[in-house]
Parts: sequence; C-alpha cells; structure tokens
Amino acid sequence: MFKKLLSALMGGSEKPASASQASEPVIYRDYAIVSTPDAQSGQYRVSGTISKTIGDSQTREHRFERSDMLPSRQACDEMMVTKAKRYIDEVGDAMFEPDPRDKS
Repeated sequence: MFKKLLSALMGGSEKPASASQASEPVIYRDYAIVSTPDAQSGQYRVSGTISKTIGDSQTREHRFERSDMLPSRQACDEMMVTKAKRYIDEVGDAMFEPDPRDKS
C-alpha cells in the first residue's frame, strides 16, 4: 500500500505503455527528432532517433540515448528534443559516420 502511494506521488501513476510509442517528429535544421522513451521503474529514460534525408531517397538515422531519467513522458519528450538539438548543433552530419572504435 505504501509503495503504491509513494509511486503515485513520484509520478509513477502514468502508464508506461505509452513509452514505447514514438512521439510526433520535431523538425530541426533538416533533421527529424523522434522521442521514444524507455519506461523504467516508473520513470522515462531519454531516448529516440535523429534522422535526415540525404538526396532524394537515402535516409540516415542515428539512435540517441541518454542516461537522464524523468518522471513524466512529456518532460522526457521535451528533454529529448532539447538534447538532440544541442547534439545536432555540435556534431551535425558526422553523427552518421561509422564509429572509429568499431574494428569490424
């Protein structure tokens, strides 16, 4: 009983099933940012994708995941967009290049 009350007070009453659904894309400097938070222990982890269409048909996609945990889906979506915009400004199209640490 105490666990349910504490969970409700901490924002755990929101249904985590909505976490698996992708948000509507936010377009920023020709990139599409889509939040798909991961529900964990009544909170939401900031994660999603950043994609960009290059040329007429080739779409490149980068998986974007952070360690930030937030109590609501809306706050998580907002944080995803904020962090993705900063990442786009700092890295740009280089995010689509292969990881140089990958030896395969």
